[in-house]
Amino acid sequence: MQLDPDWLMAQGEDAMLLHRVDTAFPETHQPDTVGIAVSGGGDSMALLHLFWRWSVQSGRPIAAVTVNHGLRPEAAEEAAHVAAFCAVHGIPHETLNWSGGGDAGNLQANARNARYRLIGNWARANAIGGVALGHTADDVAETFLLRLARKSGLDGLAAMDQRFQRDGVFWTRPLWQVGRAELRDYLKRHKIRWCDDPSNEDHRFDRVRARKALQALAPLGIDAETIMDSALNLQVARNTLDHFTREAARTRVVEDRGDLLLQTGGDAGSLRPEIKRRLLTAAMRWCSGAEYAPRYTAMLEMDATLATARKHTLSGCLLTRDDTAIRVTREYNAVRAATCPTTEVWDGRWQLDGPHADDLHIAALGVAVKDCPDWRETGLPRASLLASPAVWQDGALIAAPLAGYNPDWTARIVTSFASYLLSH
Repeated sequence: MQLDPDWLMAQGEDAMLLHRVDTAFPETHQPDTVGIAVSGGGDSMALLHLFWRWSVQSGRPIAAVTVNHGLRPEAAEEAAHVAAFCAVHGIPHETLNWSGGGDAGNLQANARNARYRLIGNWARANAIGGVALGHTADDVAETFLLRLARKSGLDGLAAMDQRFQRDGVFWTRPLWQVGRAELRDYLKRHKIRWCDDPSNEDHRFDRVRARKALQALAPLGIDAETIMDSALNLQVARNTLDHFTREAARTRVVEDRGDLLLQTGGDAGSLRPEIKRRLLTAAMRWCSGAEYAPRYTAMLEMDATLATARKHTLSGCLLTRDDTAIRVTREYNAVRAATCPTTEVWDGRWQLDGPHADDLHIAALGVAVKDCPDWRETGLPRASLLASPAVWQDGALIAAPLAGYNPDWTARIVTSFASYLLSH
């Protein structure tokens, strides 16, 4: 806690909101400068003003960032409004521009992913280790309804994480238990103007329809607070399952040079179905870098196929099964076009060490595995080697570390499966 308790208690009806921003970051992740993501809407303007008051009292610096997504003519005006507010209050501010699009159903999802990417880049470039977001209890409830419509299970319906790491940045949502109306009241008390986004009334967007549905459910006693409490209970259950999944991974999952083997024979055959499903979905996300797990119906189809054909592709991965284990490896077709300089991370997880040169690049080994005379001695299946990183120069194979070709080069995974489970 950075704020003086006596000063905090003297802030009357603002005290609880100020306490929330004061405890937004845990002791283990206290950034030197706090970043605030501000769109100009009511939620984020309240967050910015609260953190400005916190900064004045605590002496800790803050910086604000706005993403102009370019989807509406009003967006530039909203960014200018935030910039003007920051100038008056002495807050460093930057506007980031993005031009994207897509169909109406994916538009807001595309914009959301772009905002995280742009803000993450901004935070890293400015040595800002933590960014606060203005999500509210209404956002939790609306997300719950959206995912309910998509037949989501426990993971989808659980409350969004209040703190999480993404793109090398620590993110926090200090107002996740506060209603949107309460924040509007706060802004009115302090005579702070905010911008109303006209797209909030555009029924093409799923979130707008969810907001209207929430209003219709209110007479039944189903409001944002009720749904938030249920989502929080589901989050507790999800966290418990995640704990037992990590415990099972310690004893039943073996990392094998980029592949994962889930032991299914002997005692491992008694693995509970939900824990097994979680291990497999985590294994596929680790191998492929996918943001989301495969749909439940796709997992059922995978189980049925592995029981008979013993081979299945899903989510950019190849799964094969024998009597003792399920092997999860990267699917060659998913990486056959992936390339990067040898000094960069390939396919989101492979770092190569060797005599780097500007005319070298990394690409999948592919059918050139036949040019590696010792590949069988590695013990890795041919399918695994097809999707493994290799060093190329003008179409000529220079090295294939996992296939035992050219000992001057080695390949290593940048994030172990165990570390991945702890951070996801």
